Amino acid sequence: MDEVSKAVELFRSGFMCSQAVFAAFSEKYGVSEDQALRIGACFGSGMNKGDVCGACTGALMVLGLAYGNSDSKDMDRRLAAKQKASEFLDEFERRNGSYICNSLLDCDLDTDDGRRKARENGLFVKLCPGYVESAAEIVKEMLEKDPPNPS
Repeated sequence: MDEVSKAVELFRSGFMCSQAVFAAFSEKYGVSEDQALRIGACFGSGMNKGDVCGACTGALMVLGLAYGNSDSKDMDRRLAAKQKASEFLDEFERRNGSYICNSLLDCDLDTDDGRRKARENGLFVKLCPGYVESAAEIVKEMLEKDPPNPS
C-alpha cells in the first residue's frame, strides 16, 4: 500500500488527520508508526483550534524529517525545510482553497457550536478524507520530485 492510501486508511480507521499523514510516511525516516501516531495526536482539527489543518501539520512533520536540519549550524538544510514547508502550504491552498481548518470546514472549531456543526453535518467524514489524501499526495509528489539528501 502506498503512503497516500495508508494515510486515508489510518484516518478512516479513527486516527486524527495529523496522525494519519505523519504515520503514513514516518517509518521511511526512522520514526516508528507508533511514535508518529503519538507525536501527531495533538495536531488534528487545526491543533484543536481550527488553525492550520492537521493533515498539513502531519505533512510538514514529514517534510521536516526529510529535509530538516539536526545541526543548528546547517543553514542549507534549515532553509531547504522552510522552502519545502512554504511550497507545500502554497500547493495545498491552491488545490483546496485554504490550509486553515476553519476555512476548509466553514465552521469555527474553537467553539462548541462550531464543533457541533462539524459533527452534525458529518464534515469530518465528508471533507477531511479528501484533505488527508491531498496532503499525502502533495508530500509524495514533493519527495519524488526532489528526493531528500541524507543528513
